[in-house]
Amino acid sequence: MTYDPDSTPNQNPEIEEAQHYWRLGYASQMNGDLEEAIALYRKSIDIHPTAEAHTYLGWTYSFQGKLEEAIDECKIAIDIDPDFGNPYNDIGSYMMRMGKFEEAIPWLEIACNARRYEARYYPHFNLGRVYERLGDIPQALEEYRHAVAIDPNYKQALQAIERLEAWMN
Repeated sequence: MTYDPDSTPNQNPEIEEAQHYWRLGYASQMNGDLEEAIALYRKSIDIHPTAEAHTYLGWTYSFQGKLEEAIDECKIAIDIDPDFGNPYNDIGSYMMRMGKFEEAIPWLEIACNARRYEARYYPHFNLGRVYERLGDIPQALEEYRHAVAIDPNYKQALQAIERLEAWMN
């Protein structure tokens, strides 16, 4: 069972406690205290494992440069909730950081179509970056345009479109 950390309180005290530690972990991570964030995410997972806690634990590992560990956490998140889009995008972005651009594509494509993913513009933008890196400029532009269609104010995608269109002219 998974939960949406921004949803209304759950009746299950175990899930509420896990959610509490997940939120504390996120706050610690945003404040730059990665070790504290890791401890809090692990505590959340010990109480009630969720896709969110594993994904954000992986994200914290990525801040430390531990990309293999980050990918492992995302794969656990996917096992828990295959509909949660964040871990697919995160694996794709970690693959990109590792220089494995072609390997990133299937992960990012899944993220684009995940049932439960609010920031769907991220995987489209990341796909644009992959295709641009691979030299497929028309496909890169298409993905950047998908990102802007989802979020018309997404500055990085708008800048990428402008840059590539100028380069092509």
